[in-house]
Amino acid sequence: MRRGCRPSIKRYERVVGERSMAAKKKQKSLQIPTAPFRPGDEASFDPFVNEPGDLPRPDPATCVAADTTDLANGLVRVLDFKGNASGPWDPQLTPDELRQGLEHMVRMRIFDERMMKMQRTGKLSFYMRSLGEEAIAIAQTMALETQDWIFPSYRQPGAQFVRGRDMVSMICHCIGNVEDNIKGRQMPVHYSYKEGRFISISSPVGTQFSQAVGVAMASQYKGLDEATITWIGDGASAEGDYHYALNFASVFKPPVILNIVNNQWAISTHRNIASGSPTFAARGLAYNVPCIRVDGNDFLALYSVTKWARERAAAGEGATHIEVLTYRAGAHSSSDDPSRYRPGDEAEFWPGGDPVDRLSGHLIAIGEWSDERQTEMEERIDGEVMAAYKEAVTHGDLANGPYPSADTIFTEVYETVPWHLQEQWDEMKRWSND
Repeated sequence: MRRGCRPSIKRYERVVGERSMAAKKKQKSLQIPTAPFRPGDEASFDPFVNEPGDLPRPDPATCVAADTTDLANGLVRVLDFKGNASGPWDPQLTPDELRQGLEHMVRMRIFDERMMKMQRTGKLSFYMRSLGEEAIAIAQTMALETQDWIFPSYRQPGAQFVRGRDMVSMICHCIGNVEDNIKGRQMPVHYSYKEGRFISISSPVGTQFSQAVGVAMASQYKGLDEATITWIGDGASAEGDYHYALNFASVFKPPVILNIVNNQWAISTHRNIASGSPTFAARGLAYNVPCIRVDGNDFLALYSVTKWARERAAAGEGATHIEVLTYRAGAHSSSDDPSRYRPGDEAEFWPGGDPVDRLSGHLIAIGEWSDERQTEMEERIDGEVMAAYKEAVTHGDLANGPYPSADTIFTEVYETVPWHLQEQWDEMKRWSND
């Protein structure tokens, strides 16, 4: 019996071995995406696939995810590159509203430029600009109601200008002096603005997506007329928080607007390592959430898409998932050197233009603006920023203070300080007195 088994065993081993060798021949190496161009290469971006007016604007009160397939794979635009607005997504804003949006964007850009200069001269420890992305937070926040919650990422500080925050207060936070409203507990540019319902930025980016859904669920549970808006970058959309948020948004239908800002780079990692889908917007369709892809340098399109999403939320229809297609024109932060991982002239090949120039050009095209008025506004705002900085440093500067009291380690966390923290606080005071 034992001898009779040997041929079949050998035959089995031979067959398994042959199959294993065949599998090895067919096996491919792990696919690791790489950036399509690096320093020294010529950058090349996909052309915009839609012209203004190509895509329909469905009824926000009845729209379901399946109705937005074309919107998720196309690109909603209102402005062409000659300054003309057209199509069903044109929000028909008044010239005054357009000028207000332009002024907010110019203020954000000049504020960023001045703050970066201050960082380079040692007056700030760290800074992050919104260069090329100013329209996103400003247009989208202008489309919201004042009671709506804002869960930002790094490049949405412009929402605070829309909500009326003073530049002096913002600079005091970045310096970390005694007037810092966060009392030194957060990094510079990790703003928080309670009066404007602007929630503090989270350094482990991505968490704001699930947190925003939670706040929207709370508003829904309480029956309040509130919506929540949040943003993450294309890189952060590869994290778990993105999927947790989409799943809860799909199941519970809270009034939340979930934005992926596809600005092409997550620090030094290209967007193609974050998703294998044709567009970031289309990923939300699998969760049965309506999805839209919008031109992130088109102020009017951003405003209109956000207003549409807010109308859906108010009608009790739940979440909207948006991809904002834009370009990060500057470095990731003051600590980053983009010349190490992308072509130095890459910005020249971006097909979406500049958001400030496009809105200014539209106002000029309709006879409501001029180059002279643009220059006058820029000079006025630059003076306002410098005056705000001079006032901010009267409360203390980075090098010399005064800084927030060490007591703030123990305050503003518990209504009543627990005994074990009180002991530590008392000990700190004894050491300070000695």
